[in-house]
Amino acid sequence: MAVHPSGYYAWCKKALSNRVGWSMKSRMTAELVLDALLSAVWRRKPQGTVMVHSDQGSQFSSGDWQSFLKANHLVGSMSRRGNCHDNAVAESFFQLLKRERIKRQIYSTREAARRDVFNYIEMFYNPKRRHSTSDNLSPVEYERRYFKSLTGV
Repeated sequence: MAVHPSGYYAWCKKALSNRVGWSMKSRMTAELVLDALLSAVWRRKPQGTVMVHSDQGSQFSSGDWQSFLKANHLVGSMSRRGNCHDNAVAESFFQLLKRERIKRQIYSTREAARRDVFNYIEMFYNPKRRHSTSDNLSPVEYERRYFKSLTGV
């Protein structure tokens, strides 16, 4: 059996540094996006109110999503209907994931696809991939320097 890395991916990208938190499931559900957001909240442990931008998918208007936002001091923001520019950051990330990692890949199982995407994001994209919008630093290094500059003042 061969499995294309299709499935549904959800991710949270921190605007400051381009760091990605993510989740993958076989169906597009509120659980999928909540897992990705939980990953981001768990890593960052935000102290103040944080805005979370999404498209208008039904999973982002679910009661579970709204409750999670409220419980974690997050404010939801949705893109306008039919405005593809609101989703440009997401499209850019998925284009990189496809081009740099999964293009023309055939995985034997969904778990193999999940492991490969995990390795791309957690072992390459977040700690090593440089971004021109972040002074040509990786997301992890950019955050490290940013937070160090805050404590050095």
